[in-house]
Amino acid sequence: MPGPGPHLMYAMGSGVALTTLTNGRFSPHHTLIYTVNAFFGPDIGSFTEWLASLVGGFGFDFGSELADAIHHPFYYVIILGLPLCILYSWLSRIFLLNRVLDSFPPVPLTKLQCILLVSAGSLSHFFLDHLFEENGHSGTYTWILSTGWWEGRAPINPDAVVVVGLLCIGLIGGFIYINRVKPPKSVNKYSSNESFQLIIIIASLYCLWCTSQVYLVNPRRPAVGEEADLGVLVFLATYLFFPHFLCILSMHPRGHEGLLLPK
Repeated sequence: MPGPGPHLMYAMGSGVALTTLTNGRFSPHHTLIYTVNAFFGPDIGSFTEWLASLVGGFGFDFGSELADAIHHPFYYVIILGLPLCILYSWLSRIFLLNRVLDSFPPVPLTKLQCILLVSAGSLSHFFLDHLFEENGHSGTYTWILSTGWWEGRAPINPDAVVVVGLLCIGLIGGFIYINRVKPPKSVNKYSSNESFQLIIIIASLYCLWCTSQVYLVNPRRPAVGEEADLGVLVFLATYLFFPHFLCILSMHPRGHEGLLLPK
């Protein structure tokens, strides 16, 4: 599986990009907590296993079970989320008071912001792990490929062409309509939200079509030729787009003027 370098660089690169795009609302505090949990977070169980092995016997068995439980995209948050969000919120305040790490505006992260970052970090950790561990035979990666068609050349089903074509045309056409040129005085502040809603609707319909062809139709039919679109969409939604959405939710609110640091 990926080592410290890829986990750290992927998460920190994403955090720095968000800081730049949001003019600091995703602060260095956000980036640090997100990065730590994307790297060391779910792997902390392995460190616990090593410590427990020093006492041997029951300690090793307990440490091994704890490591297996924690190394999970959701159990990590369920088991350690509450203590970690309290710890990180406290550290954020300490870092600001002692001028260790800057923030814009200079306010500490709340517990809610921290739990969002812990969750985002855990999911981002497994974005890399699921793709690059177990010699490419991880359970998740195997499932993604299983949603494709590998029984020779996939037949071309006219209904699949029509459904997929209409969905793709709807996505492009809907985007153009939402972001069309409007009169100068019209309000365009909700275009991004409407575009995001459009993507979710089309993606949901696309997954519904693929699910019906892969799991409901008997005998099974290729949903989109040979492509494993269902697995790819579910994977990207869970481990790429959702963690970054959590990062966006954790940002400081616009126009926050509260100051912690003494002048």
